[in-house]
Amino acid sequence: MKLAIVILLVLACFAAYVVWKARAHETRAEAQYPPEGQILKVDGHDVHAVVMGDGPDLVLIHGSSGNTRDFTHTLAPKLAERYRVIVFDRPGLGYTERINTTGATITQQARLLSRAATQLGAEAPIVLGQSYGGAVALAWAVHEADNLSALVLLSAASQPWTTGLGWFYEITSHPVLGPLVIPLLTAFVDDKRVTTELDAIFHPQEPPSGYNTHIGAGLTLRRHSLRANALQRANLLDEITALKPHYPGISVPVESLHGTADRTVGLEIHAEPLAEQIPGANLVRLDGVGHMPQHVAQDAVYTAVDRAARRAGLLP
Repeated sequence: MKLAIVILLVLACFAAYVVWKARAHETRAEAQYPPEGQILKVDGHDVHAVVMGDGPDLVLIHGSSGNTRDFTHTLAPKLAERYRVIVFDRPGLGYTERINTTGATITQQARLLSRAATQLGAEAPIVLGQSYGGAVALAWAVHEADNLSALVLLSAASQPWTTGLGWFYEITSHPVLGPLVIPLLTAFVDDKRVTTELDAIFHPQEPPSGYNTHIGAGLTLRRHSLRANALQRANLLDEITALKPHYPGISVPVESLHGTADRTVGLEIHAEPLAEQIPGANLVRLDGVGHMPQHVAQDAVYTAVDRAARRAGLLP
């Protein structure tokens, strides 16, 4: 009996230490990487938006585990020379509030960000999404069709796939294991681990100079962000399967850029079928480029955005 009490006390002390250490990590991350823009209240939820530039409205939606900083490193400032750029944090990531505890669907995210864009005066923006953000952009084009003028997709997830979720997301999205393991990750995983993972995401290219320090790795390791991201990833396959039949109804101009060396979201699995499913969609294959064209093929991205704007009648 005494042994059991001692074990319970030790476990309670360890749990308290983990919570304290996790909270300290989160506090440091948020102090080092505060919000870059403004916090809007949309349907009762906080939405973080960074707005810069002047011209046709252009919304940027980041991928898994990311935040506004993925775009504000260099892409958004460059695009802001010609466009009014609005960069959002997706729900649960960066400084946008989670909208539920089950994993915000791509349709829910699209609806929230569409209404946030309208609140900022962007009633029919060009919508650009990268990777998971591309799936959100597609959901925007399907379910918020009156509130966009063109669609730009970068390495976008768009089709059902057959590979598994992966052990990391299997654990962190699990109803029991996730809440147990995630505080340990926040408490004990160093920010450098996230930057190491970036090398695999950028392969065969490398992160540009200054990116690893700009992105705010500690924000990704916060407990609520790890959980929100894991649930979103776990739900994505079913959501894309349900969205796919609606692609032929997308009527706005669509520009898709996808690297031939993308190991994260395969060109043949995703971009090539999508180009056949959306009438008039234009697919640009980026030879030798991996999963992050917004950093390693920026000239092609600028050209695609301009082409989408001209097709939508927003630029001469």
